Amino acid sequence: MRLSAPIYKLKRQAKRLARDEGIALHAALDRIATEQGFKSWSHLASAAQPGPADSVLRQLEPGDMLLVAARPGQGKTLLGLELALGAGSLGRKGVFFTLDYTRRDVDEHLARLPGQGEIVVDTSDEICAAYITDRLTRLDTPALAVIDYLQILDQRRETPPLADQLAALKAHARAAGAILAMISQVDRAFDPARGQLPGIMDIRMPNPFDPGLFDKACFLHDGQVRMGRVG
Repeated sequence: MRLSAPIYKLKRQAKRLARDEGIALHAALDRIATEQGFKSWSHLASAAQPGPADSVLRQLEPGDMLLVAARPGQGKTLLGLELALGAGSLGRKGVFFTLDYTRRDVDEHLARLPGQGEIVVDTSDEICAAYITDRLTRLDTPALAVIDYLQILDQRRETPPLADQLAALKAHARAAGAILAMISQVDRAFDPARGQLPGIMDIRMPNPFDPGLFDKACFLHDGQVRMGRVG
């Protein structure tokens, strides 16, 4: 069952309801849960167990640059959108930059997710490091921005090499305290028969860059998720 808003927003609504109507918080929580189609708040909470995005969000820090990598169809785009949707839990503005999807594509992905946070979606063909940093500096709230995706960030001839763009994004994240998550492809040579998740060595690199520019990496395959520091 889809929630009309993320858990943290529903809790905020319940606190407002308890204050406005002078009722106990647990009663307000139960009323909100009933409006969402659940028997009680405990029923809602148990049905909305934290997913991979919640775990990843808890491990992110200001200035981090995160790599989110997987083969096609493994859920990296949905995870990226969940991270952007969950930015509010960190007191941040969620932004999703994509060079791969149309706004309609993004909306279809969002419709598959439980709840809707406030998110900025940018599908401009001009997306590159300079464009991204310019957009983020205009926000009045620190950002958690997801960039989709790494291997086409330098597809236009007039944009700098990928390595230079990643260095610029890293510098911005550190200076502004932003959190940047970069969606990435995994090379076709990755063999899932090895019984392992992909790793840094499996990242597809049509143009070379230093993986050490990333602070953390999240790899997905066949329903498994591994998050850790790079290096």
